[in-house]
Amino acid sequence: METEMYAIIAIDSNKEMTYIVCSVCEKPLHNPLSLCPSCRRNAVSATSFASKRLFRFLISVASDTRVFTVICFDRAAKLLFGCSADEFFNFSQIHPFAAENAGKMLEGEMCRMTLSKPKNGNAQHLRVASVVPFSSGFRPVIQSLKQLYRVSDTS
Repeated sequence: METEMYAIIAIDSNKEMTYIVCSVCEKPLHNPLSLCPSCRRNAVSATSFASKRLFRFLISVASDTRVFTVICFDRAAKLLFGCSADEFFNFSQIHPFAAENAGKMLEGEMCRMTLSKPKNGNAQHLRVASVVPFSSGFRPVIQSLKQLYRVSDTS
């Protein structure tokens, strides 16, 4: 793992920034209403949801020596976004340009990132294992989006 300072150059908001997983075992699901083929536990409990969303998106970052693309998953993304992937997905359904605006809000943000090699041998991008925004004035994306769209925190 390597930890360095990086500037966020761009976020790929052209693709879906979240994906659907089983709420019990977090294995990817193709259909949010389907029974998880791995654990099947969520179908028997009336109190658990069959699925939830997690973040997954590509980020172009720059260090002082190179520019490259990394993949950001849920744990690191929650820190940047300040909300769950479900909350961001629901917000972006009401505000269709939220993903594009989120990318613009993060452009140029300096962060200390720890990058790790992918667990899957076929994966082509380093993973963001942790991220800490450098600016003392950093605001999570969801707060800035709510201000932009004039949405109160109580809604």
